[in-house]
Amino acid sequence: MTVSEARQKILHELKDIYEKSEAGNVADLVLEKLTGKTRAEQIVQNEIFLSPDEIENLKKIIVRLKNNEPVQYALEEAWFAGMKLKVNKTVLIPRPETEELVDWVISESGVKSPEFRVLDIGTGSGCIPIAIKNKLPKVEVSAIEVCSEAIFTATENAAAQGTEIDFILFDFLDESKWSTLGKFDIIVSNPPYVMQKEKATMQERVIAHEPHLALFVPDDDSLIFYRNLADFSLLHLKPGGKLFVEINESLGNDVVNLFRSKGFDKIELRKDMQGKDRMVRGMISSEL
Repeated sequence: MTVSEARQKILHELKDIYEKSEAGNVADLVLEKLTGKTRAEQIVQNEIFLSPDEIENLKKIIVRLKNNEPVQYALEEAWFAGMKLKVNKTVLIPRPETEELVDWVISESGVKSPEFRVLDIGTGSGCIPIAIKNKLPKVEVSAIEVCSEAIFTATENAAAQGTEIDFILFDFLDESKWSTLGKFDIIVSNPPYVMQKEKATMQERVIAHEPHLALFVPDDDSLIFYRNLADFSLLHLKPGGKLFVEINESLGNDVVNLFRSKGFDKIELRKDMQGKDRMVRGMISSEL
């Protein structure tokens, strides 16, 4: 089977699952994973034959894709901030809007000395702290996560990227444990924020395969994580410290009002590249 034939096979097998253009993108990712060749190289070398092992792996990947698994899980990898990260069903697939959150954090990080400390809450694959550490290598970066399997994946990703992150298994909603963590200059989080009622509008492959623990919050308490993040940050941010969060696009004003009621300064609601309310930053007064 040539590269060209493999591509046609993927497109044929996925025709009932993906739109044509999306199926083409999936085929590109699968063939790059199998052959190590970019899309451009695949076009030029489309008559090169796949090895028996590559053909066998292709069959296994197609089975997973036809089971409606996201392509990132089927390939067990995802790209984020120029990094190829390991992903599996214990962690969310990193999204482009989270890259925008990371860029915002980095742009406002200010002092970058070894005494400067950053904490990521609910780290999942570790994409946020690893990306920050890559850009700010002198900064001390820590990350907490309630899922032990996710911690293992994040640790693998950090090692593969040559970054030193302090990963901590930690139930953030257990306030009795908060005192075990220190003070930070920046706290960042992409917490669960999808309401249960939004399931009807979501892709089945997301609902069926991505971890619900990292996705959903109760309809009657959609701000649960933001309330805890605000309370925690008031105790654990240094004077002048900043809290950055990713948000549900429908909760922008609610999160801003919550942060304001807690006493944060210089609150900013920012849109993502698609024009959706997606990020909020709040600051602790430097006079505290």
